[in-house]
Amino acid sequence: MKRIEHDFLGDLEIAEDVYYGVQTFRALENFDISHDRLKNFPNFIVALAQVKKAAALANNELGLLSDELKDYICQACDLVMSGKYNDQFVVDMIQGGAGTSTNMNANEVIANIALELMGHKKGEYKYCHPNDHVNLSQSTNDAYPTAMRIAIYDRLTDLAESMKFLQASYDRKAEEFKDILKMGRTQLQDAVPMTLGAEFKTFSIMIGEDIDRVLEARNLIREMNLGGTAIGTGMNSHPDYARVVEKKLQEVTGKPFITAGNLIEATQDNGAYVQVSGVLKRVAVKLSKVCNDLRLLSSGPRAGIGEIVLPKMQPGSTIMPGKVNPVIPEVANQVCFMVIGNDVTVSFAAEAGQLQLNVMEPVLAYALFNSMEMLGKAMRTLASKCVDGIVANEEVCKNYVFNSIGIVTALNPYIGYENSASIATEALKTGKGVREIVLERGLLTQEQLDEIFKPENMLKPHMTSEDKQKMQR
Repeated sequence: MKRIEHDFLGDLEIAEDVYYGVQTFRALENFDISHDRLKNFPNFIVALAQVKKAAALANNELGLLSDELKDYICQACDLVMSGKYNDQFVVDMIQGGAGTSTNMNANEVIANIALELMGHKKGEYKYCHPNDHVNLSQSTNDAYPTAMRIAIYDRLTDLAESMKFLQASYDRKAEEFKDILKMGRTQLQDAVPMTLGAEFKTFSIMIGEDIDRVLEARNLIREMNLGGTAIGTGMNSHPDYARVVEKKLQEVTGKPFITAGNLIEATQDNGAYVQVSGVLKRVAVKLSKVCNDLRLLSSGPRAGIGEIVLPKMQPGSTIMPGKVNPVIPEVANQVCFMVIGNDVTVSFAAEAGQLQLNVMEPVLAYALFNSMEMLGKAMRTLASKCVDGIVANEEVCKNYVFNSIGIVTALNPYIGYENSASIATEALKTGKGVREIVLERGLLTQEQLDEIFKPENMLKPHMTSEDKQKMQR
């Protein structure tokens, strides 16, 4: 069964069982780009429905929409928010028209759901029209970016929770490994001792700092241009609409969204998206660095560093029996590369706006939604499938410390830099241990070395006996 719908370009046959209409159908014909449809981004669908519901409530309060239409549009929006009609949101996420196809997909679906609730057939728009009623007092240019901001706000909230999930995993390992002595490294060379627990605590602190940055970025997204209509002047809306719809949107979303001070500026300014993307890039860069560390520390098992053992998730080779690869850090690394690339996309898209509108917002939305979604999944995967199951190779860690030439650094306050450098050089040439050379040269006694090389004396600032004597003089 088909129904006939029309727009100013002409008539089209639309399948009777679908809830979208002619403008969505034209978008389907025009934009077959990413094969990633609006239905794959349910939080964006919810955000669009929230904007439409807030608009209906505001228009009704201002006397522009009847109680009956307000009620049916709001019911339709609630059904859309429930996820029941996600499969009707079919437009490609990447599209021309500054998001008009997405906005009309929402308008048509909501209008046709409302029509059925009223007892009418789909397409009988004289009773509830996608543009005249569902889109009343709006333009794509304020409805679409407002829905973007709602969805980004919610995604950033979810991302912060995923980050906390990974941070908790790091913290558990930091506590588990707090007494395991190991060698610290700089420039991939032996440096000075530390604990494996301190290394994992560093990972926790790094992600904790970025949780704060994500929540700060979320606050930037609260400012919206709803009520500005086409270019921010508010043309075709009631003088009080912006004020009323702000209040209604806060009620519908339960979130502190506020109207921008200047709607013309807010309609063309994409700076907040650039900043959010920059924060996501920061998170990705630091997460990727930690994944690099995990892969290095677990390298081996016989010919690498091998201080930790990652969970064995799958066979690692079709030709080398027994080989197991660090596949979970590897996939997290690759997610991070995608996020960094998406940040470049966001930068170019934000820069590409002209005059009173940036038409590139669809690719901005697509890049940001993907970055947040992938980062959140990568962090939860890294925590549950990797970090939680990491085992310390304590004997390897200890042997690296006491066989390392780097521990000569601990002798500097007692025998001086020149003697320490000479000992390091001899140890490198001969393969002898640092302790052995110090004792051969008679620079320190065994008892003095035992005291110096106590873990507690190598892991934090402390005063030497000579320092204490100087203070007593």
